[in-house]
Amino acid sequence: MRRRIIITKDDYYYLQSLLVLELRHFEYFVAVAEERNFTRAAARLHVVQSGVSAVIKAMERELGARLLERTSKRVALTDAGEALLPRARAALDAVRDARDAVDEVRGGLRGTVRVGTLISVDLIDVPALLGAFHREHPHVGLRLHVSPRGSVGLLDWLADGTLDLAFVSAPGRPPTGIRVRPIASRRLELVLPAGHRLAGAAEVRVADLAGEPFVDFPVGFGNRTVVDKAFAAAGVQRHVAIEVTDIATGASFVREGLGVAVLPPFVVPDDRTGLVLRTVAGADLEWPLGLAVSAVRRPSAAARALLTLIDEKVG
Repeated sequence: MRRRIIITKDDYYYLQSLLVLELRHFEYFVAVAEERNFTRAAARLHVVQSGVSAVIKAMERELGARLLERTSKRVALTDAGEALLPRARAALDAVRDARDAVDEVRGGLRGTVRVGTLISVDLIDVPALLGAFHREHPHVGLRLHVSPRGSVGLLDWLADGTLDLAFVSAPGRPPTGIRVRPIASRRLELVLPAGHRLAGAAEVRVADLAGEPFVDFPVGFGNRTVVDKAFAAAGVQRHVAIEVTDIATGASFVREGLGVAVLPPFVVPDDRTGLVLRTVAGADLEWPLGLAVSAVRRPSAAARALLTLIDEKVG
């Protein structure tokens, strides 16, 4: 028995309006939605900003709804824009898959792979990895993204289609629709200024750090999550006095006596002048690094090639 599909008058006019839109409209709209800025979107598309604005206005006129709220400082999606974005990405993905099929027959990959990465990742050599990929697939563009919200921001971008894959530190269960494959891990160490009361202690435990001011990273960064969980498990409250987003500067703040920190050892200067590293006994301070991909969207041929290379080099 055939299923009967009922389409309302509003649905009909909406679908009819979509038919007159060109692929270019979707490309421009997705670029502005992802960049949240017309100037950056124009640079990404290699067109003038006025051209991007004209296309977005034409879309809004055709659909009969505002897609973007524009102010002097930012661009935000309206409810209509939020509803259109996943459908626009799906349309672009369908065209991308068609192009991939043709490119594979012609014997060469093309397109762009959008990779999320952390500010400082010493567990794997990301530049070397991407360099090897570029040499093998010179016609594939690579776009690197770093989120000011750390791994949480990267996972959000992966979920909404902004990224194809991401290197993340995501302790615990990943969000719905995301798969994370563990790659490596490193134990975090306590970093103290020289002369600190615990610098010469026989053993340091979480309880010994109660009341200490900490230099740490904003909520959402993987190493912050690891430390927060360790203190919560020990029933110890923690005071984060200074938040930094560049992991390489954490030890410098400690050296200046502004607090203590729990950091991966590779970000601590080799000479360690003015610093002392200690292991925190009885605490789970293992900092994981994983490769995250969407569990619901099929990656492009170029993204699949990069994932294969990562498996070969890292897996």
